Amino acid sequence: MTEKNNNKGFLPLHGVGGLCCVLVGLLFIFSGLIKANDPLGFSYKLEEYFGVFHIQFLDSLSVAIAIFLCALEMFFGFALLIGTRGKQVAWGLLLLIIFFSFLTFYSAAFKVVQTCGCFGDAIVLTPWQSFSKDLVLLLLILIIFKKRADIQPLFKPVTEKRITYIAIALSFGLGIYTYNFLPLIDFLPYKVGSNILDEMKTPPGAQPDQFEITYHLKNSKTGEEKVMNDKDYIKSGIWKDNSWKIVGDPENKLIKKGFTPKIVDLAINDASGTNYTNELLANPFYNLVIVANDLGKADARAMGRLNAIALDLAQNYNIRTVILTSNSATDADAYSKANHLFSEVFYADEVPLKSMVRANPGVLLMKNGTIINKWHYHTMPDYDTLVKQYLQKP
Repeated sequence: MTEKNNNKGFLPLHGVGGLCCVLVGLLFIFSGLIKANDPLGFSYKLEEYFGVFHIQFLDSLSVAIAIFLCALEMFFGFALLIGTRGKQVAWGLLLLIIFFSFLTFYSAAFKVVQTCGCFGDAIVLTPWQSFSKDLVLLLLILIIFKKRADIQPLFKPVTEKRITYIAIALSFGLGIYTYNFLPLIDFLPYKVGSNILDEMKTPPGAQPDQFEITYHLKNSKTGEEKVMNDKDYIKSGIWKDNSWKIVGDPENKLIKKGFTPKIVDLAINDASGTNYTNELLANPFYNLVIVANDLGKADARAMGRLNAIALDLAQNYNIRTVILTSNSATDADAYSKANHLFSEVFYADEVPLKSMVRANPGVLLMKNGTIINKWHYHTMPDYDTLVKQYLQKP
């Protein structure tokens, strides 16, 4: 007896409901794909939320939760497009968008997490933009939810089951792969081919951000109160009158967005605090930068392999290799001695280090400040391959 499929169309719902299915399905797949491209970056965003809600005990699970949420988004989106398990998917979408809407509203209203990570680093949205996007999605999903009983699968049961299993495997597989082998597309300013020093510069003539400072003033003699911006404060000469006092802290408000370099937070220092940013990045020769934002959590076997490569490169090709970490000088020195590290250790804030390469440790091959290549420790080539591909080229 052959299995039948009663849906004779190309959408799981007809009319407006079908259009909503397409829009929601594609957007959920896109959102999940972007975040699954960089699950480690998404996990950092989750840890920010964990801190806001005082549930830091989930930090150790942040990567697993990130991969799961990305897979869930992609699967729900795909399942909606093919009409599989319509009622369950409609419920899942509704609960998920309510949860996301709460997070984005909380971020916007209380100014706690200023970028939600909805589309990773590919499309950066403000909290209010993210919340507005979620409200539109909520409206579309409510339409789908109302018609959930009418959702029809596009494929016969056996085919539907096979496609569903494949979709689940791909949804989880992408996040697991990119976590272990770096993002397929690097949306961060430290991507291969970028010159870090250039990304830190402001072009001549470029206008910086313009801010307006607002003062709340009160007259100590009359009790009169005034609010004025910094320009009026100076122009009026009210600052000369000692009876007018500034109440509270002045408010600093961005009134015009100017040019902002892609990299603004990178400063590399030695243990004594001396800045080595330009010296290290302007090195005209090939050099290796081992990025281990947290040495205590860095893969020990990988650090051992990288240490051996660094020693061979220095002895045979006079290649300088440095380690960048956000650990304290005391902790880094203890780690270096315990593991007999050959490379010099320098220090930077963990935020730019996490952006440099999504691995702990990760490796950058640089020359004249340009990132020639970068690797997760799982994909780092051995010494012979590194020499053949880069150092022996004419």
